[in-house]
Amino acid sequence: MAGFARLGPASLLARTNLTLAVSSLVIVAISIAALQEFVVNPIVEQSADDEAALLVLTAQTWVELPPEVRLAFELELAENHDLIVNSEPREYPPVQYEASPFLSILAEKLTERLGSDVAMLEGDELVWVSLPGYELQIGFSATRRSVQPLYGALIIAGLGAGVVFVTSLFIVLRVTRPLVETAKLAETFRGAENFDPLPERGPKELVVLARNFNTMASEIATLLSNRTTLLAGISHDLRTPLTRMRLALELLPDTVDPGLIERFERNVESMDELITDALKFARGTHEAAQAIELHPFVADVLSSYELQVPLETHQCPKHAVMIAPGALRRVLTNLVTNAQQHGGDVRVRLYGREIHVVDSGPGIPVEYRDEVFQPFFRIDRSRSVATGGSGLGLAIVHQLCQAHGWRVNIGEGPDGGADVCVAV
Repeated sequence: MAGFARLGPASLLARTNLTLAVSSLVIVAISIAALQEFVVNPIVEQSADDEAALLVLTAQTWVELPPEVRLAFELELAENHDLIVNSEPREYPPVQYEASPFLSILAEKLTERLGSDVAMLEGDELVWVSLPGYELQIGFSATRRSVQPLYGALIIAGLGAGVVFVTSLFIVLRVTRPLVETAKLAETFRGAENFDPLPERGPKELVVLARNFNTMASEIATLLSNRTTLLAGISHDLRTPLTRMRLALELLPDTVDPGLIERFERNVESMDELITDALKFARGTHEAAQAIELHPFVADVLSSYELQVPLETHQCPKHAVMIAPGALRRVLTNLVTNAQQHGGDVRVRLYGREIHVVDSGPGIPVEYRDEVFQPFFRIDRSRSVATGGSGLGLAIVHQLCQAHGWRVNIGEGPDGGADVCVAV
């Protein structure tokens, strides 16, 4: 079953329909086999045996009748039994038994009754039976060969399976339609407080599921909002003691070791960088989307760098797109700055709504491409804060992308460096 799930369709509706279709085919196959074995074959056997008995009885009766009565007997056979008696046998080609299983069974039944092989011929749109021991041919309509009880079995089994499939499909649609709607709405939840709650309707189980999800989403949104507010508040409040520390360092007497003062200043700068990143992240997660044009926006962000960053554009949207500009600016700034620090030459490529920041550095190993988005993670453990930054740059990129429904992933650039793609 696990292999079937991997190879089969992805959606629940498609998988259920496929399962029902396979089940219907199995039902059809079993029904046909059962009808053929227990209904069709016995009917065909009995019908062939009755026909053989009628033909033998006809031949026996015709031979025993006086010549002057035979004509009336032949007329009665033609009218009531569709049998034609030919007292002067003619040459006809033999019957092709492969085209008519019924005639094959009829020949077997005649052979059993007469104890010798029976010749069955075809001509004049009739099937002629030459009975051994009787100098006559008995013909019957060739349309009897078209009687195929198996077709009736196929129709019955097919219609039955069709009814089962349509009924099951109707029931499944009633169940899966709310599930599909629930899945689409749940996919839009990014932890924001303005999340549209799932509709609490449908079967009891779906109502309970939607209600629990709405409760969970509300609690998560409140938790994230409180966390962000707390983070912003602490970061803002730390500005005051940080400013006092800077002022105290400036007022220190000249007798204090300059090296000690320099170390304190570096620590203060590191703290200031962490506070700045935290404040920018807190502002970016709650920013509302605005209509902006991607190409001018990205070009404006890159123009703020002293070192020129080339911008390549391919199939850029001609119309404005709804994006949180502050959050996207922070994402691009962090990615370009990180690439300049560790990746050498940097260029940006704009493909439709995908922004690629490509560098020519050593790249990021595959096993670290998820971990680099974790706070304070560094590939080079020996790298200092002074050369490696605060360790929050890519973490902020990842969380801002999550908050606004963007996708970010790391690939390998054409020159072997890293290719960080943000799809907005």
